Amino acid sequence: MIPGLANIIRIPDLRRKFLFTVGMLALFRLGSHIPVPGVDVLRLQTLFQQGQAGNVFGFIDLFVGGAFSRFALFALGVFPYITASIIFSLLEVVFPTLKEIHREEGEAGRRKIGQWTLYLAVLLAVVQGTGQMLLIRNLGAINDPRPLMLGEIVMTLVAGTMLLTWMGSIMTEYGIGNGVSLIIFAGITARLPNQLSQTIGLVNVGEASVFRAIADIAVILISIVAVVLVTQAARKIPIQYAKRIVGRRMVGGQTTYLPVRIASAGVIPIIFAISVMQFPSTIAQFSRLPWLQRLGNYLSLNSSTGALLYFVLIIAFTYFYTAVSFDPEDVSDNIKKYGGFIPGIRPGRPTTDYLIRILEKLTFVGALFLGLIAVGPIFLARFTGQLTLYLTGTSLLIVVGVALETMKQIEAYVLMRHYEGFMK
Repeated sequence: MIPGLANIIRIPDLRRKFLFTVGMLALFRLGSHIPVPGVDVLRLQTLFQQGQAGNVFGFIDLFVGGAFSRFALFALGVFPYITASIIFSLLEVVFPTLKEIHREEGEAGRRKIGQWTLYLAVLLAVVQGTGQMLLIRNLGAINDPRPLMLGEIVMTLVAGTMLLTWMGSIMTEYGIGNGVSLIIFAGITARLPNQLSQTIGLVNVGEASVFRAIADIAVILISIVAVVLVTQAARKIPIQYAKRIVGRRMVGGQTTYLPVRIASAGVIPIIFAISVMQFPSTIAQFSRLPWLQRLGNYLSLNSSTGALLYFVLIIAFTYFYTAVSFDPEDVSDNIKKYGGFIPGIRPGRPTTDYLIRILEKLTFVGALFLGLIAVGPIFLARFTGQLTLYLTGTSLLIVVGVALETMKQIEAYVLMRHYEGFMK
């Protein structure tokens, strides 16, 4: 793997993409330390350390690299844009007109839907920014609570979110890909050194035992292995192509495989579920209505109801995203078009039904695994206490998933340039 890593430096185009991605992530970390004007950052951090800001906001702070506890420029992260993308994905299922625009107009249609998604992201960012502003105002962390200053805080948060969304898009276009996912990845991993130093400090002062720290690290390593095995596992469906004459040559006759991954949706369902869980909890936290605050407590990930809803959302989004990204009917038509067939299965509708049955079984296993990995540590912490290290469950799935997808993109680029593979 080390010689493969050297290809990043050796290939000029890949080196530029890599350095551009690193530069964008450095700007993201810089923006995560620039505080929004008018906010008492020291008081806000004290409230976070005392746990008065609410568990949901500690969860949000995890995915924005500590930007929310500092109430920095990128405190909202890219979650408004992700939520808007979810909404338009659902609308394409409900309204066939949007799906026709996406399919028939090609690149122009995708740009049009992307523009509408940005408009909705701005609206959602205004709503979430207003909610977070009202929360810290109620906590007394705003120096000047006049309406003009409050409006400036909200507009700064919205501008930071849209800037971060733009950075993610150009990272996808000019970098090594997965721009938005890499931003979330950087936000999670940025806190690892601090968390590791805190763990070592707790062991040194006797607040945590060495056995407990080693056990936490062992759980993380075992979880990483399990995530890699399941996310990379695939069912290989054999496809036989009949021999046919094209011009003066006979082509076909070979057997290939159609790989169908168990977790073909990747980490997208996790990110979708987090965005959906974040929005109502944010609204409930800044509201003074008792019933809405009780609803927010029920939806908290630390509650049984919230964890169960989170588990159900992960499974639902796994099925949804798999159905959107893998269409058995289109795959069956393409196989038939090129003269292929699955041994023992007739082309056409029987092939489609066969692919649907396989996809349903694999998606069920993948969705169940994603849900258990995400929710398992929440229930485990009730019996064993909070884990010393926070890289478990949802954050672990995102980190490992994004890392694997990025490595695959680099591997494909390296192989395209006829260099030695990135991964062995």
